[in-house]
Amino acid sequence: MTKKSVFLMGPTAAGKTEAAIFLHEKYNCDIISVDSALVYKQMDIGTAKPSIEELQKAPHALVDIIEPWESYSTASFCKDAYNLMEQSTAKNKTPLLAGGTMLYYRSLQHGLSKLPDADEVIRQKLLDEAETHGWEYMHQQLQKIDPESAARIKKTDPQRIQRALEVYHISGKTMTELHKEDQGNELDYQVLKIIIAPDRSLLHERIEQRFRQMVQNGFIEEVEKLKANPKTKLEMPSMRCVGYRQVWQYLDGEFDYDEMIFRGIVATRQLAKRQWTWLRKENDAIWLDSTKPGYLNQIQSLIEEFI
Repeated sequence: MTKKSVFLMGPTAAGKTEAAIFLHEKYNCDIISVDSALVYKQMDIGTAKPSIEELQKAPHALVDIIEPWESYSTASFCKDAYNLMEQSTAKNKTPLLAGGTMLYYRSLQHGLSKLPDADEVIRQKLLDEAETHGWEYMHQQLQKIDPESAARIKKTDPQRIQRALEVYHISGKTMTELHKEDQGNELDYQVLKIIIAPDRSLLHERIEQRFRQMVQNGFIEEVEKLKANPKTKLEMPSMRCVGYRQVWQYLDGEFDYDEMIFRGIVATRQLAKRQWTWLRKENDAIWLDSTKPGYLNQIQSLIEEFI
């Protein structure tokens, strides 16, 4: 029997949650979230997490699985998602992967580089060194060790600088070398890829409306609670989710309310742009306009033909 799965992809604010719930109700698909922000507990408003009611109606796996100060890697996602897909298939159901973290999709389908697991001792040493000398200095160290990675990673991206240095100190090989060695493992599923996306200008409007609505719904208060917990730090991966850093900096008095709104919207639009760049490379995907009447019926027809 050929194992089958549906990938429901698209940029932020495109309407993926609505479509996933529709398909769950129609075909009893098992929804597996493909979203690096939805894994965090206590981060509901700023991540546009499905509501409690929506999750009761259509459970999403890989939502609310770790605390904001914990880490969750692409490798963890691939392992967890594949296990869930196998469980779903064993029940004669179709796993429906829905979300917008394109690296997760790509790594799951085509394989992940064999990078070493994190080493807390080495990581702490690097963080202590960064505390003393600053991240620009750490980036310079990376430049000496792995010029290709240094060219790719911005000086203002401590998480990726730290990870690239950590990989070298653990394995004795650079990330560039390990990526070249890796052959990858193709996913043993037949995949139907559906990309839902409205017109770009309309998407920009949606992003602005949604961010403003999030703030009205208590986004600032949500970040205040996270900020009040000494375990949560601004440089953590969770606080790199769009909007959170901007609200945190606003609460620190770095800029005023209007500037926070502006920066939050810009950051979300930049995310959508990056997602669009990844999505355009998915040559075997079917694109649908989520603003057109009857687009859910189009998805329904594609699913019925596929399964």
